[in-house]
Amino acid sequence: MAVTAWTPAETAAKVMNEEKVFILDVRNEDAFQDWKIESEHFEYLNIPYFDMLDGVEDVVEQLPKDKDILVVCAKVGSSEMVADMLSDEGLDVAYLEGGMKAWSEHLEPVKVGDIPGGALYQFLRLGKGCLSYMAVSNGEAVVIDAVRMTDTFEAFAQKQGAVIKHVLDTHLHADHISGGRMLAENTGASYWLPPKDAGEVTFRYEPLEDEQTIAFGETEVAVHAVYSPGHTIGSTSFIMNQQYLFSGDILFVDSIGRPDLAGKAEDWVADLRNTLYQTYASLSKDLIVLPAHFMNMSEIGDDHTVKAELGELFKKNHGLNMEDEEAFRRTVTENLPPQPNSHEEIRQTNMGKITPEEEKQREMEIGPNRCAVQQ
Repeated sequence: MAVTAWTPAETAAKVMNEEKVFILDVRNEDAFQDWKIESEHFEYLNIPYFDMLDGVEDVVEQLPKDKDILVVCAKVGSSEMVADMLSDEGLDVAYLEGGMKAWSEHLEPVKVGDIPGGALYQFLRLGKGCLSYMAVSNGEAVVIDAVRMTDTFEAFAQKQGAVIKHVLDTHLHADHISGGRMLAENTGASYWLPPKDAGEVTFRYEPLEDEQTIAFGETEVAVHAVYSPGHTIGSTSFIMNQQYLFSGDILFVDSIGRPDLAGKAEDWVADLRNTLYQTYASLSKDLIVLPAHFMNMSEIGDDHTVKAELGELFKKNHGLNMEDEEAFRRTVTENLPPQPNSHEEIRQTNMGKITPEEEKQREMEIGPNRCAVQQ
């Protein structure tokens, strides 16, 4: 029977289109339990590769006959071998090309909406929960919270007939390596970073000060900076065209940002509450919130984007509805998931203090999104 290779893009399409797929994950149990290809419409079976070295006859009995079967491993070798063994037993199966490492790097661009002179796009990193953005207006583009796969943004801008003029990071990231500085260097764009997060960086940048406006494309399209500390001391939100609120890792669709990734949870909890309950509360409730991460596939809407009106989040997001300050403090300092893998090394990389080899960077980022307070 046939063995096929599914690219990360083909796999992403099945996730986004809510297709039914059966995943045979041949990684060790701890790796599978920590992180997998997420979909409410997928079924899963985890059997480590080493348990199938003597044959897959027992495994065949556990696999469905009426669903696509995708074999997954960390890099690709093990899954390809298991897929071949299952094919020899008469099954049509596929394996994930590049394994989970490749899945972690795939970006899925989706149009969010129109802006004067162009459109705004969201890039979903389905395997990591990261969200990046590109706004294009009259041949000029702004990129917000770029991940390290900068070739994707460069190719997309070229396809849109746009030149990337500005690259912005909402804060100094700790869960993934920013592609902002490299993207700016590759394209000649200006790289903007909040100065309160940049005290130890080793490179030149443009300081994102509170109330600063960055114009591009049509004159009425502008990015307006709003100082919003709490996830980091320098966290800065952006309002674009009085329509969109880029909230970074301060506010998510189903949760709020954690204040502890720089070891400052007790110090920054008051800043986080002030940002959410005063700064954000004073903004127009019609703003569309566009966060830098998502936690669950359920946050992806019918239009395949992750977004929500600010007013709706003030109604339904638990993190915005905690009147008792002490209860809020306990929630955001005690109710936290494990810290991201290699988060301190990632911070050092994003400061420019270290420059790991590409394979090391891939390993540093392996794992799920852990930027949010658990609800």
